[in-house]
Amino acid sequence: MEQHHLSDSEYRLLRVVWASEPVASGQLVTLCGERLGWKKSTTYTVLKKLCDKGVLRNEGSTVTSAVPRAAVDHRAAEAFVDKTFGGSLPGFLTAFMGGRKLTAKEAEDLKRLIETYQEG
Repeated sequence: MEQHHLSDSEYRLLRVVWASEPVASGQLVTLCGERLGWKKSTTYTVLKKLCDKGVLRNEGSTVTSAVPRAAVDHRAAEAFVDKTFGGSLPGFLTAFMGGRKLTAKEAEDLKRLIETYQEG
């Protein structure tokens, strides 16, 4: 997937596809109606946008993802931190924590995570 911005509605449709794939496009319309309150035209409009972006495939009326959820989630998180915190991960963590204390296990898990991704 290129670095495309996904709208909230595109992400919501992706979540339905990831939970159900492979899914027939007609069944996708039904699922989006039930889960998102969407009409058929809305589902097909958003589906077309995601196919045009290369995120989903609709081949033979069967919809599948072309990009793993982890890749989309990573890009969304990265874009959020860039936009909201100027790319500062410590700034994001400070805001996220909001004064909350970590358990000893959480602190240890975070230390291991930092060591895994630390440069040099």
